[in-house]
Amino acid sequence: MKITKQVVEKHGLNPEEFSTIKKLLKREPNLLELGIFSAMWNEHCSYKSSRKHLKNLPTRGKQVIQGPGENAGVVDIGDNDAIVFKIESHNHPSYIEPYQGAATGVGGILRDVFTMGARPIALLNSIHFGSPEHFKTKNLLNGVVSGIGGYGNCIGIPTVAGETKFNSTYNENILVNAMAIGHAKKDKIFYSKAKGLNKSVVYVGSKTGRDGIHGASMASAEFDENTDEKKPTVQVGDPFTEKLLMEACLELMKDNSIISIQDMGAAGLTSSSVEMASKGELGIELNLEMVPCREDKMTPYEMMLSESQERMLIILEEGKEKNAKKIFDKWDLDFVIIGKTTDTNKLVLKFNNIIEGDIPISALASKAPIYDRKWIKKKLPKKKVDLKKLKKIKFEDALLKILSSANHSNKSWITEQYDQMVMCDTVKKSGADAAIIRIHNKDKAIATSVDSSANYCKAYPFSGGKQIVCENWRNLISVGAKPIAVTNCLNFGNPENPEVMGEFAECIQGIKESCEFLNFPVVSGNVSFYNGTNKKNINPTPVIGGIGLINKLIEPIDHQFKNDKSVIILIGKTFGHLEQSVFLEEIYDNKEGLPPEVNLTNEKNNGECVLELINNSLVKSIHDISSGGLAVALAEMAMGTDYGVKINKPKNLTNLFKYFFGEDQSRYILEIEKNKLEKVEKILKKNNIFYENIGTTQKKYFEIQGEFKSDIKELYKINNQWYNNFNGFTY
Repeated sequence: MKITKQVVEKHGLNPEEFSTIKKLLKREPNLLELGIFSAMWNEHCSYKSSRKHLKNLPTRGKQVIQGPGENAGVVDIGDNDAIVFKIESHNHPSYIEPYQGAATGVGGILRDVFTMGARPIALLNSIHFGSPEHFKTKNLLNGVVSGIGGYGNCIGIPTVAGETKFNSTYNENILVNAMAIGHAKKDKIFYSKAKGLNKSVVYVGSKTGRDGIHGASMASAEFDENTDEKKPTVQVGDPFTEKLLMEACLELMKDNSIISIQDMGAAGLTSSSVEMASKGELGIELNLEMVPCREDKMTPYEMMLSESQERMLIILEEGKEKNAKKIFDKWDLDFVIIGKTTDTNKLVLKFNNIIEGDIPISALASKAPIYDRKWIKKKLPKKKVDLKKLKKIKFEDALLKILSSANHSNKSWITEQYDQMVMCDTVKKSGADAAIIRIHNKDKAIATSVDSSANYCKAYPFSGGKQIVCENWRNLISVGAKPIAVTNCLNFGNPENPEVMGEFAECIQGIKESCEFLNFPVVSGNVSFYNGTNKKNINPTPVIGGIGLINKLIEPIDHQFKNDKSVIILIGKTFGHLEQSVFLEEIYDNKEGLPPEVNLTNEKNNGECVLELINNSLVKSIHDISSGGLAVALAEMAMGTDYGVKINKPKNLTNLFKYFFGEDQSRYILEIEKNKLEKVEKILKKNNIFYENIGTTQKKYFEIQGEFKSDIKELYKINNQWYNNFNGFTY
């Protein structure tokens, strides 16, 4: 095929990039080579628009074994135990084909974890959909949840936590972010860096088909009115084969056969071979007629760019091939030597002894373009929301409307689709501030949570980036875990738009500041650009997935009230920040103003003191305050239990709604038994922590002095009614 301007454009390359390719090759590429450059130079694989900013993130720490740059991040949790974890996006495929898009997102992130030598122990997700009224939302929601559950349940990994949010910004571009966590031995971590010459390059797993071709390139472009035509670029997953592949790889990893290993994810055989060679500063030669194919007459172009699932590329030590093949034969998987490492520093592709491609590895990796795109700093709004001009509303009406809204209703109808208890190490599942997973046969555990806050990031990206890290920190603290590290999935619109690029740059600055101050390093992550349709971009949506350590798991702390007549303590100052709050959005459809200020000193001091109280067994239940403010957090602690609250209004209260619905940061609600109150107050005063004694728990009723009283069972019923109005959950 002749390489025309249209062919280049179809491959997602601009004229300047194509000109650079010709200079690097000192000739014009053929179609196969053009396809490989397209795969390796797109945003999804090269990070060409984000790399400059990502370098600013803190990635090192006392417990960090492996930071960004590998398949997943690795942290040390002591006793030769390590936790391997990462989050990635599968947004575009899930919008085009929700079931398979979400399912293969789960499969891909699992391979990122077990390719490092870790057995996966938990899955999480952050999923964002358009307005519930939008005609596509219900089908997309049902398909995505079914895909996540279908894959995770079949492979036998518990899906333990996540978030589901709705906003019209996602009407034409949903977000599906999948996170996986694995447990490995610190001295048995596997990497993707190739080593040695003439070492066997081995293809293992499923056969290669024509599904997913140009999947990575498709994920690096905006949608338009022709999105349905891209369905052939969505991969098809098979969780049963993935289970076999996982067990075969983990079995092979027990000895010293593997030099390096890489899953075939985005860009398939292309990215896996190039990344291994690039990291090892070697060349790779592949004989493509050896690639196991499940379809007839597949071309080298199709083999190299296919994103068929459940496949790995392994470089083996000499003489280990026979034993390794026995293992994969036992698990009924393909095992084929398709090439070797070389000293050429080139990717050489042969098909029936004819060289079809010959590209310097550096041209695909280190010499891929890096852009310093123009960006615009977000302007601060000139005026604040004038609450006096808003229509008056009763406290009862406000609280009930929020609790019955799509974003704050009970989501158990989603989490019930997932097996959360398989493997029998899930100690705390969905619904808590963070999930808790026991390290098998040990009395220590990890806590994990995913969080996002698109409205804060849209209003002021720097504050939004800071806040979402702190929200994740508080969630881990609230279950008694010491926060260790985070992974992030950065979902943004078109980076060629200076406003979008500004949102990205400022969010990164905010994440950096919080992570540095809290000693909460970023060890892995993913950037997803071009989330939008017809030049309408989504709101900036960075997702943070955090890991915390519980050294001694005795009795896990909960977020729901446990006793009658306990004292309720509010940690942290309440200033009454209502701008960008759930209250203003749900009640008045008001999206103006700045997000709340984030004071990192208060965040750290309050969190560390709360952790001290938990470790001294002084807290009966705890919940951090975030979206919806104090009133919503109290309701969440009461609903589904036998205990409500009796809350006293502060003296000299100037604004009821500011106090109960303000979204000030660094705050927690603690349930304290009366006989432990003195000890608690002594520790709070010693650490100079601001706190208020705001009331007590009581049986049956949720009560705010002089404003509202309801049976907690009625609150729970109201909290579940949005699902009933959504007309069921079927796919």
